[in-house]
Amino acid sequence: MAIAYFSTWTTYGTWLPGDERGWYERVVGLREPDPILKQRAQLLMTEDALALDATQRQIVEGVIAEHCRIKNWTLHAVNCRSNHVHVAVSADEVPITRPREQFKMWGSRRLQGTMPDRVYWWTRRGWDVYVDDNQHLAAVVRYIVEGQD
Repeated sequence: MAIAYFSTWTTYGTWLPGDERGWYERVVGLREPDPILKQRAQLLMTEDALALDATQRQIVEGVIAEHCRIKNWTLHAVNCRSNHVHVAVSADEVPITRPREQFKMWGSRRLQGTMPDRVYWWTRRGWDVYVDDNQHLAAVVRYIVEGQD
C-alpha cells in the first residue's frame, strides 16, 4: 500500500511530444526525440508556452498547501519551478491522479488573476508515482526540495 504520491506536471507548451529531451507517451512509455512531431505539436498550440514568474510560482505553492489543509492531506514537499511542479502528498483513499488534477484546477483559478486572458496553464495529464515506504518518501522529498536548479 502506498504511503504517498509523487506527482509532476508541466506548464503549457514546455515539454511537447517529440521534445529533444525525450518525452513520455502514456501507452508506449519513454520516446526518443522527434523534431517533426514536436513541430506539429507546436503548430497545434493555441497559446504561447508558459513560464511562471516568481509570484506565480508562490501562488501555485500556496494553493497546493491550502488545498492539502482543506482536504486533510499531508503535504510532504512542493516545488513549483518556471516550467513544472513537483509534489509529494499523502491523500488517503483517493485515486493517485486526483490530488494532481485538483492542484492544477485550483492553481489555474488562482493564477487567472495574474494573466486574465490566459486559457491554458498546464499540459494535459501529468506523471504520478506511488511512494511505498519511508525510505522512498525521503528520497522523493529530497529530490523535490534539493534536486531542482
